[in-house]
Parts: sequence; C-alpha cells; structure tokens
Amino acid sequence: MDAPSSPNVSVPPDLKTTVKDEQMYEAHVIDTAAGVLAGVVALLSVLKTASWQRRMASAAIDLRIVWTFVLFYAGDVANVLVLVTVATGLYWLTIHKAQQQVSVVLPLPHQEKHFVTYVICAFALKVSQWTDDPRASEAKAVQFLHKLTVQLSVDVFFIDWERPRTTASRTAAGTTQQKRDLSPVSIWRTYFVANEWNEIQTVRKIRPTFQIMAVLFFLEALDFWKLTLRAPWPPSKVGTPSYSPIVRYGLASTLWLCIGLLQVIFTVFYEICVDDKIRQFVDLCSISNISVLLLPQRCFGYYIHGRSVHGHADTNMEEMNNNLRREAESLCAQRGLLPGTDTQTFQVALSTRLRSQYDRIRESFTARYGPARLTVPGSAGRWEQNIRAYHAMNHFLASVVDHVHPDMDYYVRDKLALERVMGVEFLEPIDRSIFYNDGAHSFSDVLFYGHESTLLSFDTLFFCVVDFACQNFVLAGLLTYIQQTMFQKIRAFFGRKNLVYKTQVDARFLK
Repeated sequence: MDAPSSPNVSVPPDLKTTVKDEQMYEAHVIDTAAGVLAGVVALLSVLKTASWQRRMASAAIDLRIVWTFVLFYAGDVANVLVLVTVATGLYWLTIHKAQQQVSVVLPLPHQEKHFVTYVICAFALKVSQWTDDPRASEAKAVQFLHKLTVQLSVDVFFIDWERPRTTASRTAAGTTQQKRDLSPVSIWRTYFVANEWNEIQTVRKIRPTFQIMAVLFFLEALDFWKLTLRAPWPPSKVGTPSYSPIVRYGLASTLWLCIGLLQVIFTVFYEICVDDKIRQFVDLCSISNISVLLLPQRCFGYYIHGRSVHGHADTNMEEMNNNLRREAESLCAQRGLLPGTDTQTFQVALSTRLRSQYDRIRESFTARYGPARLTVPGSAGRWEQNIRAYHAMNHFLASVVDHVHPDMDYYVRDKLALERVMGVEFLEPIDRSIFYNDGAHSFSDVLFYGHESTLLSFDTLFFCVVDFACQNFVLAGLLTYIQQTMFQKIRAFFGRKNLVYKTQVDARFLK
C-alpha cells in the first residue's frame, strides 16, 4: 500500500540558502544538458532524413521530407529527454538516500514540476516518434501511436523456387512413353513459411508479462517503494513524509530498464544455446525452397535467400532426410546466394527501374481477406487476376535474382564500416541494384524483435507517467499490461492483413 502523505522533512536554517542555490543549479544543469544534446541529435536527424530520402528514391526536398525530419527529430529528442531524466532521477535517488545526515534535500514541489514536465514531453515525443511512416500520413490511415506503424505497410513477397517435376509414364507393354507429365507445385510450403513469418511478427526479446511482475515484485513485495519517500534512508519512524516524484521516477525507470536489459542479455545467450526464432526462419526458408523480399522503403529493404541447394523441396521423408544429411556432411553446395558462400540475408538497395516494374505487377493485386465464395459476386474474376499477378511477380523476382534482366541486374558487396555505423549507403543504385551482405539478420527491423529498445523505453515512460497520475505502482503495471496487449493485437491483426494482401496467401492458413 502507498503510504499517506505528510509535511516535508524540515531543513536546518543554515542549509536553506545552500540548498536553494543547489536546487537552482541542478535545474540549470538539466536544462543545459537537454539543450546541448538536443542540438547534437539534430545532426543525427538530418542524417536519418537524408538516408530515408535516398531509400525512397526522392530527389526533391518537399513538404514530406520536412515532415519526415520533424518526426525523426522528435524521436531523437525523446531519447535525449529519457537519458537526462533517468540520469537525474537516479542521481537524486542515490545521493539523497545515501546521506547519513541531512546535507542535501530534494527540490521543492514546484521545482519538481519542472522535472515532471520533461518526462511528459519525452512521453509525448515518443508517441510522435511512433508514427514516423510518411506513407501513413499520405494514406490518411489511423495512427496507432506506435513507431512500428511502417511494419503494417511493408511490401513483402515469398519467391517460390520450386519447379514442376516431370514423371515418365509407361505403356501396357512396359516401355516408357516419350510424353512426360508435369507434377504440380504444392502451395503448402508457401503457406507454411507465411504462417511462420506471421507468428514472429510480434516476438520480442523480453517477456512483457514477466517484466511487469518482476518490477512490481521489487517495488511492492520487497518494499522498494519506501525509497521514494522524501526522508533520507532509512525513513524516520515519526510520521511518514510524502513521495518525491523525482526519486519515484528514478527508482521505477531504473528498475524497469535494468530488468529489461537483463532479459535481453538472457535472450542472447538463450538464442545461442537453445532456440533462435529469427535464424530458424532463415533455415526454414532454405528447407522450403522459398526466398523472401521485404521492402519497408520504396527502394530499400531486405532479402532472405532461401533457394534450396537440392533443387526441390516437394519431396518425401526419405529424400528430405538424405538431403539434410548431405548438407551436414558438406556433400553439396552451400546455401549462400553467391557460389561458395553461406550468406543468405542481405540488405538491398533497388534501382528505380526494378522498383517501377515491381509496382506495375503489384497494381494487379486486389484486396482479398477471405475466401472467394463468401465475397460479393464477381470475386472469382478478381481471384483469377490475383493468381496471374502472383505468378507474374514470382517469375519476375526469381528472374531478377538469376540475373536474367541485364537492365535490372544487381551486384553483391559488403557495407563499409562507416556505412554500417551511420546507417546510410554511400553508393546510389542508379543502373544496378546493390545487395549488401548482412550477417546480422537486419530484416528483424520490420518486426517487433528489431525495435526492443524503443518498445522498452516507451513502456518505461508509460509506466512512470501513469504512476505520476495515480501514485500507485500496481495500477500503473496493470495499465501498462493492457497497453502492451492492445498494441500487440493491433500489430498482429493489421500485420496479418498486410501479409495476406501483399503475398496473396489465404488468411485462413495464418494463425
């Protein structure tokens, strides 16, 4: 239970002047730190905007570019305010509670409002950061207050490399006919890969429910909430002083971030030793003979090369086991896109000519979220149109990977160290597209998995802002859980719809 409030701890007369000056100095330091860092991150926002402009193949500096810069800058300033406020809260928590005698007291209530304003501004800017998809504003779609809104409109397509097998038939006399029958290619492999992709869209590096329970365990069960009282540690037995918003925020945010960081570290070791869903998806693509193209920006995205080294994936159990055994014993080619390599994941910068052809084929797709027999009359014709468009897209992308089109060819290279650090590509794909080797599996950037730091910081701010309003950690944890569940369901629902539309996979096979 939260302790009732009471008058603040008295300050000795000889300390009043010193304390007042120190409080004014601390407020000045916070303002200065936030201002200086906000100016520094402006350069980072300019770099992000320039990179985004190139990846969108936009030459002109228009209102959309300016709006994109504003959104990037809002997100960077939010990160600055989080850094400054958490550091300030942790400073007051340790300095004030560690003193044996009253030599430093907390800022006065009207001065703490200045700090609370910073936290609320950080939360508001985080909300604006979560709507950094300019295409969403162009389409006038509902903004879900989430940075990963771009994931709901990412272009995705599964390239099926399987080709029909020929089967020789025999006559009654036992001789083989010259005519050969083609066995149809099964769609089940594509459905299976699409379903696995749908399932990992909302996978995170931490367990949100465990995160909330662990934080509440320390705050309530172990009585860490007593550290948020205005009295130095240990609290006085005579009366109960009121809470300090700065110390309360410092304790809650530090606990939340530390437990989240420990979960991330545990996940790293768990994925190395036990189970890694992201890398397993790449292996599944290779076994299924399916590649994946992901385009979060118009001319930039990710490619997962899943072409089977055995030529076919529609096979029986015996042949599949033999194929896997041959791979384990290095008796066949490697899985990489280039001969003699095993790199299967790439960042891709597409030429405008290739993207234009991609858009022309995609325009033939029509929205379809349910079975044709349950839609309006005439849907059968649209379904046949989608089938033709699907095969055209599959043939086109497969031929591009096989270097069939000289005017839309590509080459493979490594990114420079400076390109990786800055997050920008120095070479522009004018005549040929560029495939950058990517051993870090950066395609997770279009999943929840690749934005854990953003999700973790937002959950921290949400929990603390709710606690500012109600001064109840349990209620803040409950509302944070509801918020997490809501956004996860929104991401899953609309991400599933986008997957169905962009890949033409039947929604009934996705769970």
